[in-house]
Amino acid sequence: MNYSDAAQEITEILPDFKNKLAPFMPQNPHNVIRTFTQCIRQMILNNEKSGLFKSLQEMNRIYSNGDIALKNAVENIFIYSLDNFTAFCQPEYRKVIFSHISEDLRKSYSRQIYNHGI
Repeated sequence: MNYSDAAQEITEILPDFKNKLAPFMPQNPHNVIRTFTQCIRQMILNNEKSGLFKSLQEMNRIYSNGDIALKNAVENIFIYSLDNFTAFCQPEYRKVIFSHISEDLRKSYSRQIYNHGI
């Protein structure tokens, strides 16, 4: 899967995604994942669980099936941002969010958090 495939699949879940992505030119894996991450952030802040869980499943698929550029973008943008926008969630909500993230993404998250500054 490349970034245009990912953008198309995200649009199936979030129909307005193409409009949010349109201002970013050129479109590339980092812009697609950055825009998708901002959508997920808004869902977390607005407690939109249904859309959030579908979006997290899609992020899992992108990470599992994406090319190396998409995987790097997920690790460098989504995973790096995840701690920031779940920091102020209730502990139970944070656990629910992380329960919808794949084992591979959780491992990447742990590597970033625990290896930071080494």
